[in-house]
Amino acid sequence: MTTPAHQLSPSSWNNYASCPRKYWLSRQRLPRKAGMAATIGTAVHDSVEDFCNLDLTGQDPDEVGWLPPTAKRILDLHWQKEKEIFLGTPRHPAFKDGEIVRAHDLLIGSLNMLIANAKIGTTKMSEVSIAQWREVQETVLAAEGTLRSPCGRLMGRLDLLVKDLDEDRNPVGWIVADLKTGRPPPGGLYETVSRQLRFYRDMLLENNPNAPNVRAQGWYSAGPKVYEAEGPSVLEDAFRAWEGMAITKEPLEATPDDDACRFCEWKAWCPAWFHARSNGVLPAPTGIFRDEVALVLQFDEASGACMVELVSPKDEVGGIIPTGRTIGLICKGQALDQMRNVMTSDHRGAVFLGSIRTNAKPWAMGDWSEVIPWTPILKSLRHKSEEE
Repeated sequence: MTTPAHQLSPSSWNNYASCPRKYWLSRQRLPRKAGMAATIGTAVHDSVEDFCNLDLTGQDPDEVGWLPPTAKRILDLHWQKEKEIFLGTPRHPAFKDGEIVRAHDLLIGSLNMLIANAKIGTTKMSEVSIAQWREVQETVLAAEGTLRSPCGRLMGRLDLLVKDLDEDRNPVGWIVADLKTGRPPPGGLYETVSRQLRFYRDMLLENNPNAPNVRAQGWYSAGPKVYEAEGPSVLEDAFRAWEGMAITKEPLEATPDDDACRFCEWKAWCPAWFHARSNGVLPAPTGIFRDEVALVLQFDEASGACMVELVSPKDEVGGIIPTGRTIGLICKGQALDQMRNVMTSDHRGAVFLGSIRTNAKPWAMGDWSEVIPWTPILKSLRHKSEEE
């Protein structure tokens, strides 16, 4: 099988469906951004995988009380690993060590859902014996497995494939379970999550035509709460999306709206959101935090005090016009380090100021903020590097 030039995964599909330009920028090998939510999610997922594969050979089958301290030990190891990755990522806010408490709660929620699905007759983790956990492990068919379509164009990472048991613990099918460490939705599953779960379900059935009945579920650790994903196959839509996701020399179409742009991590390289905001396609910033493009007029690298002039878009490709409106800023922490780096670099144009806190005078930027050279990308960097 020839490896395709690009592959569709649920996350890349979500990016593409949200805004093709966002997806295109995510493939340009730009500096990646780390976040605490993703770090927590990865630490919890990897800890659950370790529990599914835990070697309990030689341990007393009747031993209880082992699970809570084992959960802490395993999570601590993954937390430290993810912290190192987080701090080594080019773009990252301050690391919040205290969030390990939430990660621990989410791990306990995840393990409780595995225990409940196995129907072993107990719900207290401190009472789960070695023998009972082995029963839980026997219900796990795969943990963190990779699914690929026969043609190689579609792929995804499956969190859990577990046996679907009746009340007598007889297997009646399979459950594709995706662990979610975010907030459970107040109603049903969001469409993007439902599509992701059905994608895994349909890929599994495509690769296993003789599979038993397969259900797809979102397991929300914060509940813990289980949501069922029902609906028709999404594979035809996935292949259709794959056709449009080839990395072209020219940027893919931008479809700016509030949902796509609010937390987009590629704004420093995308002129579309800035132009859309000036034209009223995007709402004007009204909250405490806002993103701006500005010229730095003065900067004191010792105190972090800045005077900047806000700019407006000149065109749709990133050109700027000074507005004459000057704003005082105080940069601290990461924002100060980034401002120093930009001011001592070869960059002489505008800068993107991400997450300025505007309920202070002067405005404030800190570890939650970003200062990045304003460099809209109009040609694929991937194609350029390949040509060179």
